[in-house]
Parts: sequence; C-alpha cells; structure tokens
Amino acid sequence: MPADPFYRSPEWQALRRAALKRDGHRCTTPGCTSTKRLTVDHIVSRRAGGANALPNLMTRCIDCDNQVKESANGERRRGGRATARGCDAEGWPLAPATVPTPRGG
Repeated sequence: MPADPFYRSPEWQALRRAALKRDGHRCTTPGCTSTKRLTVDHIVSRRAGGANALPNLMTRCIDCDNQVKESANGERRRGGRATARGCDAEGWPLAPATVPTPRGG
C-alpha cells in the first residue's frame, strides 16, 4: 500500500515543524527524554476523523510511537497511550528499572 501523500505535503511539513517546536524537539510521553528519532503523530488518527491541526498532534520518539501504532482495523494499541519505559537522549529505550516511578498513585 503506498504511503499517504498528505505526509509529503507542505501543509503537513509545516504542522510537523510547529509540533516539534512546540514540544521542544522532545518525546512527549511522560518519563521519556528522547530528542532523537522523533515522529509527529495524530492524537486522534486521521482515519478516525482526527484533525490535521496542531492541538491534535504530539511528538513521540520511535520507541514510544511504536507502542501505540494503529492496527489494521484503525484502533490504536494500548488505547493510544504509550507507557513510559522511557528513552535516553539518543532515543534508545531505558531498562525498566531506570524509569521514574509516578508518585501519589
């Protein structure tokens, strides 16, 4: 199946740059500090009617993004929520013991 041509469009390139800038060129998954191998993803997928707009975009590293990729039926794995195993500054996953534990909960 050919790649969606939208992702080569000037509109997408501008949105992608704006999302990366807004997110400080860092993965936005809590606990992940990666600044390498970043992708910009729709929160609500285009297939599910999600808007091509900055509020519907988030920056993720490849490792975190792969945790929530859509299946063939259009549903996201893990309900669309990446669990922060975390990544180092180079974008490589951290060992589970090195990920900060959330407090209060």
